[in-house]
Amino acid sequence: MTVTQRLAELGIDLPEVVPPVAAYVPAKAHGDLVFTAGQLPMVSGALPATGKVGEGDGLVPASDAKTYARQCALNAIAAAAAAVGGVDRLTGVIKVVGFVASVPEFTGQPGVINGASEVLGEVFGDAGRHARSAVGVPVLPLDSPVEVEVVFSFA
Repeated sequence: MTVTQRLAELGIDLPEVVPPVAAYVPAKAHGDLVFTAGQLPMVSGALPATGKVGEGDGLVPASDAKTYARQCALNAIAAAAAAVGGVDRLTGVIKVVGFVASVPEFTGQPGVINGASEVLGEVFGDAGRHARSAVGVPVLPLDSPVEVEVVFSFA
């Protein structure tokens, strides 16, 4: 089954590639790998939420942040596909690095970044299994609660 077929089966429409907010490209191929820039959870050109992840008033709940990490991964697939000439050229996921802007006492970064890992597994199956880091940080660009970068293999 192709990636396009799997996306259709899952009912997933890939978003448009998010334009860079600074001096970089959304993804770059090298050898048989394509590296994405850090992808924010942009939907139709805007962040769905801003702020820090944690529990309490004024904070982004971890469950919402997990959904945003999923969107980051879909944005990464779109960026990588554009860089290599189509989503069906992507053959797997090598590495995911996820950043969670969180309050100091929050330790659930791995659970948040599971949003990205899980959708990559749904789309790529066994080829979506990957190495990963999930890192808590004090702030991300545009005050995004999450950011994800992905290294894909392609043919």
